[in-house]
Amino acid sequence: MQLAKKKNLAANVLGVGKGRVIFAFESLNEIKEAITRQDILDLFRSGAIRIKDLNGRRKNEKRRNRRRTGKIKKKINNTKTEYVIMTRKLRKYSKFLLKTKKLDNGKYKDIRKMIKVKKFKSKRHLNEFISEI
Repeated sequence: MQLAKKKNLAANVLGVGKGRVIFAFESLNEIKEAITRQDILDLFRSGAIRIKDLNGRRKNEKRRNRRRTGKIKKKINNTKTEYVIMTRKLRKYSKFLLKTKKLDNGKYKDIRKMIKVKKFKSKRHLNEFISEI
């Protein structure tokens, strides 16, 4: 007797997996005649359909310490990302100054080297340095 569809329906109605649904051998004919969700629920209440207990502890208890976005309290060191953003900005600005002839080639190369070793803290700082030269 094929009862796979009934097992699927019972698992769906009772909110468990198919492997946990157990049919009582004595009432297989009643289970075979069950068509609706209500029939399945009535059979469950009468004891013709049972649910197997869970094995193990892990499945019963939820894991508590999950590292998600809201849970992580560790401070992140952003020095590299800040360095990358600042150097890109300063290099682009120095290139712009070279194109507009406010810097000659020699000064441009010196400024590029200074940008590389983090001499300038900001674009304003770079501008002050250029105005002094």
